[in-house]
Amino acid sequence: MIALLQRPFLFLRHGETDANVDDRISGATDDPLNARGRAQAAAAARLLAGRGIAAIWHSPLTRAADTARAVAATTGAPLIALPGLAERNWGIWEGQPRSALIREATPEGGEGPAEFAARIRAALAAITGPFPVLIVGHSGTAREIHAVLSGAPFIRPANAAPIEWRHDGCHWNSTELSPGR
Repeated sequence: MIALLQRPFLFLRHGETDANVDDRISGATDDPLNARGRAQAAAAARLLAGRGIAAIWHSPLTRAADTARAVAATTGAPLIALPGLAERNWGIWEGQPRSALIREATPEGGEGPAEFAARIRAALAAITGPFPVLIVGHSGTAREIHAVLSGAPFIRPANAAPIEWRHDGCHWNSTELSPGR
């Protein structure tokens, strides 16, 4: 039983990086946030203030860790780095245009899709609270969470756009938070 999936939780993709702007595969490359990404992280932190976040579990990659730190500075929630939440390692495809990405393939020196899915699912199982939690990760992390919880088509979340996952008794539903929500 995955403790995380017994209650609502929040997910936040990291703020923007230059690789995002250039539409390049970043994966395991430890790209930092750019100026816009830092501003996005600060805006997300303001949006998440007052939501009672008890812990922030995050990928150790700089772009996610810095986004998580911005939220922690506003909410006071403790940070917990979880290596299993890191983005998929795209091996020789790192730095290439995103159009080169083939999700179903295993690039030389990288992770295969099943290996990545298993790692993310193990990381989700490792999240033990305190609740409610915020997970700060990557688009690949969001894709795997979506695969576990929803049969709907996946839509890649925008940088630093908080998403709330709630179970309505029958299904998991995701809602992007916006000011006033």
